[in-house]
Amino acid sequence: MRESIQSRLARLASEADIQLLSDGRFGLEKESLRVSMAGGIAQTPHPRVLGSALTHPDITTDYSEALMEFITPPLARVGQSLDYLADLQAYVYQRLDNEILWATSMPCVLAGEENIPVAEYGSSNAGRMKRLYRVGLGYRYGRVMQVIAGVHFNWSLAEALWPALHRIDGEAGSLREFRDRRYMGLVRNLQRHGWMIPYLFGASPAVCKSFFVGKATQLPMFDESTHYAPYATSLRMGDIGYQNVREEGLGFKACYDDLQSYADQLLRATMTPVEAWEDIGVKVNGEYRQLNASILQIENEYYSTVRPKQVLEGLEKPSLALKHRGIRYVELRSLDVNTYHPLGLDETQGYFLAVFLLYCLFSESQQIDGVERREIDRNLLEVAHRGREPQLMLQRGGGRIALRDWAMEILEAMLPISELLDGIQGGTWFDDAVDEQINKARAAELTPSARMLEEMRDRGEGFYEFARRLSHQHQRFFLQHQLPTEVVARLDAQASTSLADQERLEAEPQQDFDQFLAEYLAQT
Repeated sequence: MRESIQSRLARLASEADIQLLSDGRFGLEKESLRVSMAGGIAQTPHPRVLGSALTHPDITTDYSEALMEFITPPLARVGQSLDYLADLQAYVYQRLDNEILWATSMPCVLAGEENIPVAEYGSSNAGRMKRLYRVGLGYRYGRVMQVIAGVHFNWSLAEALWPALHRIDGEAGSLREFRDRRYMGLVRNLQRHGWMIPYLFGASPAVCKSFFVGKATQLPMFDESTHYAPYATSLRMGDIGYQNVREEGLGFKACYDDLQSYADQLLRATMTPVEAWEDIGVKVNGEYRQLNASILQIENEYYSTVRPKQVLEGLEKPSLALKHRGIRYVELRSLDVNTYHPLGLDETQGYFLAVFLLYCLFSESQQIDGVERREIDRNLLEVAHRGREPQLMLQRGGGRIALRDWAMEILEAMLPISELLDGIQGGTWFDDAVDEQINKARAAELTPSARMLEEMRDRGEGFYEFARRLSHQHQRFFLQHQLPTEVVARLDAQASTSLADQERLEAEPQQDFDQFLAEYLAQT
């Protein structure tokens, strides 16, 4: 594998400016639960001073009114994205009223479903549909699961490199078709090797007891307030959160053979009713409970650790955007919030992911058959719940391989890429990032999940006390963060503009909502 990647890089260097390899685009999306000073989910509306959650490009909400989402634009360097993310969070923190942003993926002090406020987006048809989709998620899966936070890492290769890659590979078809094929190959490899992400970066080995109020769990008790798994890395990615078994139970699994198959399957899933969701009802006594009774209300409901993405034009279905214009970027969705860093992601993670994505792009990528599909799902769950277990074996190619051996194989194969990127940028950031993960592969006690449990034991803390202490620590960091005057002015302007945009949208004549929704869902 190492020689294959080195050969591809050498051929690329002969055909194009290899400097472009470090000129991809990086974007970050970080979710953070807004909580009261006591640690419970905030019951207050999304602060108006921050602008409109419907129309603001950078500061919005996810499932809940209290689940904030920070979005950076695509930028040329990992460090630039992290700086942008830091400014967004500092801006928000300096405008919160007696509230903090929770430092972990898993929430705490949950007081039942009714105390999780679903996000509000105003009275326009677009805003109503956005809220209704979330109402539907609550009916289908429960609200508690929806307030688990994560980080999404968005990436695309420099556009100027694609023609050279096309020439090197000598594949027939248009440049767009070639790019879509290679991005789908990247997506498949990210799934194959996706268990690496929770092992290396998982930060949810424990969960507050209140998360399981009203439902049973097999997780042992860490203390009277906390459940955990002794060798867990990311319970968020395990079977207590969104996971693929739910989709399998409804007879749906996305196909990653090629972009058209993937988009067509998702589109059909949004138009195929199933009894489980029909039993909930769509519109009951004049009140909508969900957008529809299909397998998926919309494509975003399908959970996957990675998604091929295209920028939407207006109220366009994501599957149609992919079919019409191809893949613009890839979204890696399996990152827990980095509890130990105020931003939720640190530079080392960012540099490593840049190398990892290139490794997955340049590696061979066969199509995923049914056997491998089951292996991928099983490996992810095994690592989420037992990833640090000594001698843990994963499934590969119908056989078994030690997690440590497979991890070392991948990490060592990444070194030519990290060395090349360091040579381009004139430093050792990428090599250092890979080396740090090699150390984790050799010693599981260096992983964040292991550090969290060890720290909780040493300090005699349950998960709530641990998360609350780190949340206040991050609060101090952001309150001391000096925002440049021009950044404050830009974000102030965005807040004002977004509020005006929402008001203007709501002032426009609104189509009957039933008809509006029917037309949106009828897109084919």
